[in-house]
Amino acid sequence: MQKVPDTSRARVLVVGDVMLDRYWFGDVARISPEAPVPVVKVERSEERPGGAANVARNCADLGASVGLLSVVGTDEAGGTLKRLMAASAVDTSFHEDPGLNTTVKLRVIGRQQQLLRIDFENSPDHEVLESKLAEFVERVNHCDVVILSDYGKGGLAHIREMIRLAREAGKAVLVDPKGDDYARYSGASLLTPNRSELREVVGKWADTAELESKAEKLRLQLGLDALLVTRSEEGMSLFEQDKVTHEPALAREVFDVSGAGDTVIATLAVMLAAGESLAEAMRLANRAAGVVVGKLGTATCTLDELRLA
Repeated sequence: MQKVPDTSRARVLVVGDVMLDRYWFGDVARISPEAPVPVVKVERSEERPGGAANVARNCADLGASVGLLSVVGTDEAGGTLKRLMAASAVDTSFHEDPGLNTTVKLRVIGRQQQLLRIDFENSPDHEVLESKLAEFVERVNHCDVVILSDYGKGGLAHIREMIRLAREAGKAVLVDPKGDDYARYSGASLLTPNRSELREVVGKWADTAELESKAEKLRLQLGLDALLVTRSEEGMSLFEQDKVTHEPALAREVFDVSGAGDTVIATLAVMLAAGESLAEAMRLANRAAGVVVGKLGTATCTLDELRLA
């Protein structure tokens, strides 16, 4: 089995859209007389950092020194996120936007099954994003790898400039993409779309050979060093220049896939910062993803869990 490297000197900067993941857990004993929907009697609730904040927590739990740069509102959810991150081993900098509703994803869970998700969100102010970019310029020289975690909430309006600045500083830039406009990610080191996200951009493929052709065309078009596609039960595929590496999925019970992409990109970044090759980092990321899909909700994989996986 591949050995997990020493990550104590790895330095990662995470920039992107943060959110608060709320969970309401309860029992379902009857159907509502008002509509054909289950009635959930809420018995407990949990709050966890989500989005880029979850990426940062995953990096920290893997032993790296981590900085997190994002924007939150001056609201209750933003305050909760600050409190949660203050309790973590992450050097967090949240720029405040009075006009922003901090993104909240509320999930209602009944009998260990997600019944409903409610989202609260809007986009941040341009001036606040400018101040975040200025801090990015200061921080980028003090890390080994940059993660840009794009959840499409507007926090990465300056992503082209961030990629350019980080690459000029000699840093690897890993992007978790969103939407169908991948031109904005041009020049990054690595993109990590999942299977459905890639289909939005390159269209469907009939077999592995066609996937490889489409992936290589996209990699060249965007000027990427590599493209990593997570393919659920088909594992992961890493496309580099003149080289394709497929990693099969680990056989284990899948409980919840939410946040698995956060764990994948976090593990890739930490392992690259620790000196591993992309292919080696992908294998470890695959193991880490196998750990978190066995947990409920937004979760992390620790170094000890990775070693035992």
